[in-house]
Amino acid sequence: MFDVMGMMGKMKELQDKMKQAQDELQHITATAESGGGLVKATANGQRRLLKLEIDESLLQPQDRDMLADLVVAAVNKVMEEAGEKAKEEMKSKTSGLIPNIPGLDLGGFGL
Repeated sequence: MFDVMGMMGKMKELQDKMKQAQDELQHITATAESGGGLVKATANGQRRLLKLEIDESLLQPQDRDMLADLVVAAVNKVMEEAGEKAKEEMKSKTSGLIPNIPGLDLGGFGL
């Protein structure tokens, strides 16, 4: 017979673990660079940009377009890396609580 109370308990436990893991994502950081390190971006596991470093050599009017391209590249790269780290963290925090279902996407839980 199906244990409804047991299933509800597991769901509550899963919700608690997911909330805890999501809260901890702010402490996970990733850093990426573009232009050979001329632009560096740091983001957290919640995909929030924390820091952007730009080498002074790029702060010339004639380098405006190149600077914009390098910032976009660094930010896109760090967001991807932060997302991957967040996904790994969520997976480790919820292992054993969610059945291994092929195609199951936890994207709706903030990833």
